Amino acid sequence: MGKSLKLIVESLLFASDKPLSPRDIHAALSDVKLADVKSALRVLQYEYEAMGRSFGLKEIANGYQFRSHADYGPFILKMLQTSPNRLSRATMETLAIIAYKQPLLRQEIEMIRGVDVGGVLRTLLEKGLIRIMGRKNLPGRPLIYGTTKKFLEVFDLKDIDTLPKLKEITSFGAEEYEGTGNGENGEKETPEGNAEESAPGREPVGDPAA
Repeated sequence: MGKSLKLIVESLLFASDKPLSPRDIHAALSDVKLADVKSALRVLQYEYEAMGRSFGLKEIANGYQFRSHADYGPFILKMLQTSPNRLSRATMETLAIIAYKQPLLRQEIEMIRGVDVGGVLRTLLEKGLIRIMGRKNLPGRPLIYGTTKKFLEVFDLKDIDTLPKLKEITSFGAEEYEGTGNGENGEKETPEGNAEESAPGREPVGDPAA
């Protein structure tokens, strides 16, 4: 191969609009070893961190993607003249339940929240943050819900195991959920905070801890 493998891998990552796994990259480079691709990714991660750039190479959703650091999110938002997506408190609570307890049924979610979650589930499905994993072998064959790869990308997670442990999460005060407008079930909407990092030139995404 005439070109530097590291630079080829860098170009593929730069051109992709989604995280690429080592196998995704390897599939486009049939004349190199998978181990060499992984080594090139490690070198790129180190080099971008050492350079102190406004973005770095992060392992997200079982793949790799260039993500801008949170400190620069406000400038990106100003350039795009937009604001972070908003999710209501009801939506965030339901999403958190699914993320930590998946796979689970709608009835199980409603037992925890104590309210109907049909509308919230539809919203999360439309946003691509959750998916239907199948049906449980019970009367009525109820749907089973779980999170998606997009959920990992939006919340800057390598995989579902990198979710903050429940004991690490402090209780949220009611003031953290104050916002304008009404969300699902008549609850006030709250703006999501910026994720720690987002793709360069792309709108920063929501943070589950906001």
